Amino acid sequence: REAVVSTQSTGKIIDPFTKKEWYDVKAPSMFSVRDIGKTLVTRTTGMKIASDALKGRVYECALADLNDDENAFRKFKLVCEDVQGKYCYTNFHGMDLTRDKLCSLVRKWQTLIEAHVDVKTTDGYLLRVFCMGFTKRVSKQIKKAAYAKSSQVRAIRKKMVDIMTKEASTEDLKSFVNKLIPDSIGKDIEKECMDIYPLHDVHIRKVKVLKKPKFDASKLMDLHGEMGGTTDESGEIISAPGEFVEPTIQESV
Repeated sequence: REAVVSTQSTGKIIDPFTKKEWYDVKAPSMFSVRDIGKTLVTRTTGMKIASDALKGRVYECALADLNDDENAFRKFKLVCEDVQGKYCYTNFHGMDLTRDKLCSLVRKWQTLIEAHVDVKTTDGYLLRVFCMGFTKRVSKQIKKAAYAKSSQVRAIRKKMVDIMTKEASTEDLKSFVNKLIPDSIGKDIEKECMDIYPLHDVHIRKVKVLKKPKFDASKLMDLHGEMGGTTDESGEIISAPGEFVEPTIQESV
């Protein structure tokens, strides 16, 4: 795609990229890879502040990129909540499975069971959690199909809702995301529903953040495992009145 160029009254052609600058996007400490990429924004000019344009941007990353593993079908959404210096600090904004993974799970001769629930974490985030699972054939089964009765589907769905509510309502957002990464909730559901009907491919297929508590910079810095504080024009952390900021390390005494 060709860059759009603007012509001023002088007749000079100005490349719009000369007005842009790059910022590093930082993932929260739940993930092993913290630097997830760079983002472009127009430099601060007059009343248009660069950090305001960056806040609210949503970045979608595969878990394989965030954790250096083979689990590429789970995608995490991270939203930029604060800008300090040249760094965009993100927070969890949602989770989803890739389309090809969802399509590969749906097959004939089995029952698809889905459930969703709205649940609030201990630190005030309102989440909508979606779960899916499939019935499976037992060993030595002669019948081709493995269909569950409607009463069994209702019992499994109730179990799914109960487990998802228990797992999310007793944890803060960071602990809940740590459960989403290995999908331990799906394994718990599979284990609990074994006596109703054997299941396989049980996954938390989607998580949406419906409501967030009021923004707190210190909590976001705790999530990133870094020291908080406001920044000056050069991006250096400065202390607010009555706030302690760790002194910088001196090279020589």
